[in-house]
Amino acid sequence: MEILRTILTVIYVIDCIALTVVVLMQEGKQQGLGAIAGISDTYWGRNKSRSAEGTLIRATKIMAVLFIILSVVLNMNF
Repeated sequence: MEILRTILTVIYVIDCIALTVVVLMQEGKQQGLGAIAGISDTYWGRNKSRSAEGTLIRATKIMAVLFIILSVVLNMNF
């Protein structure tokens, strides 16, 4: 059982570091002055799910769920 706990701890640490990096790579949600002139309504503004920003958002959600699950499992006394 101790080997499993060690493996899960290593995965947890890797997930924490990766989650931090992915969150820091994301753009801010502020539109800035581009919203006034309508610049934000471009092809990439409308299709964010297919862009790199959409991929980062999806990766953040997956890593956050993994973080929560590993936190719960590692706090169990088995």
